[in-house]
Amino acid sequence: MDIEQIRTFLAVAANGSFVEAANRLHVTQSTVSARIQNLEAYLGTKLFVRNRGGASLTTTGQRFLRHAKSLILTLEQARHEVGLPSRFRATITVGARIALWEEFLPQWVGHMRQTAPDVSIRSDIGFEEDLMRRLIEGTVDIGLMYTPQHSPGLQVEHIFDETLVLLTTDPDKPWPDQDYIYVDWGPAFYAQHNSSYPDMERPAQVVNIGWLGIQLMMSNGGSCFMPIRMGRPLLDQGLLFRVPASPEFTLPAYMVFHSEHDSAVIDQALAGLRQFAAAV
Repeated sequence: MDIEQIRTFLAVAANGSFVEAANRLHVTQSTVSARIQNLEAYLGTKLFVRNRGGASLTTTGQRFLRHAKSLILTLEQARHEVGLPSRFRATITVGARIALWEEFLPQWVGHMRQTAPDVSIRSDIGFEEDLMRRLIEGTVDIGLMYTPQHSPGLQVEHIFDETLVLLTTDPDKPWPDQDYIYVDWGPAFYAQHNSSYPDMERPAQVVNIGWLGIQLMMSNGGSCFMPIRMGRPLLDQGLLFRVPASPEFTLPAYMVFHSEHDSAVIDQALAGLRQFAAAV
């Protein structure tokens, strides 16, 4: 048994498919099958039931899932901590959507640097799918996102609600306008947006992150929905304006972490995140 077999097992379990796991791991399907077969031979049991719909865990596969996550987490922690300079007692990896790195998470990192200067912090940006995969693999300790998936062994905790407001560079221009930028904030936002604007045609501009919406809006003019938390500095400077009589949408933010971790550093990090989330 090697680490790639365990990673492959977790990828198949997370995606419910050998084909999808191969795509995620950037290997061939035959490689995925061979790794799983070798792992099953080592353990002496079948881990998956294959069918037309994909692959589902057997009873023994479900039992192995918790151990597989622990093995990956232990190996990753060992790899990071063995290479740490002596002045650090531990390391932690936090991944989040880019919007959550606006003000909120940098303040938390500053808090951690002050209260735990002997902890090394790796900060990553990612989308939900990638963050969930890395949480399952154990390469991310805490993930912060808007639309998490539920997975065995991972705990999902609501931390605060973003308030999305419609901002524009030209408050005198009638809305909706041809320069509206639709930011894909996920399915919950889509449902609220569609309910408020059921007859709206597809906008000329669509982006997948709020930061890009702001860049386009500030460079070329226009409007888009943005967390008030991100837009407030530009509003205060008179660079952006609220669109009159426009609705506000709610976008919940969550943090995801291993429910059975035994790390005092992660407990400290989670406590700090809760503290700063309460102030948002």
